[in-house]
Amino acid sequence: MKTTEKYGKKISTALSMWVKLSRAYHTFSKKAVEDIRKYNLTEPQFSVLESLGHLGPMPIGKLCSKQLVTGGNMTLVVDNLEKEGLVKRVHSTTDRRTIVVQITEKGKTLFDQIFIQHAKRMTEIASVLSEKEQNELARLLKKLGTSITE
Repeated sequence: MKTTEKYGKKISTALSMWVKLSRAYHTFSKKAVEDIRKYNLTEPQFSVLESLGHLGPMPIGKLCSKQLVTGGNMTLVVDNLEKEGLVKRVHSTTDRRTIVVQITEKGKTLFDQIFIQHAKRMTEIASVLSEKEQNELARLLKKLGTSITE
């Protein structure tokens, strides 16, 4: 029995949208992660470099909220990036209790080399949609995401 017949059109439509959104996300994400792995980085490591590369130094807490991860996870990601010499931790000049993460020269060089390549790959994957369709999808996804409360 079709969900429309069993639960009604409104529920069937919402479930169908959710399945398509989920499948599209997982497929797109898989391709993004495959590309990121070419640079010997994990997705969270790439995301931290991207945030710091575009936005500059920031406290670990802010990185956590940008990346939607817990402090423990972010600590491990930053530890691993720090071991590679790509980021460093420094105490805030305004509050010594706050640890700020900043990209190193080595990290900035790597970021500058790989970000545009990754962006081009994402553009290639998204090119099945016109620029207008991509903008509309982005608008709709933002509307959906920001309307959901906990």
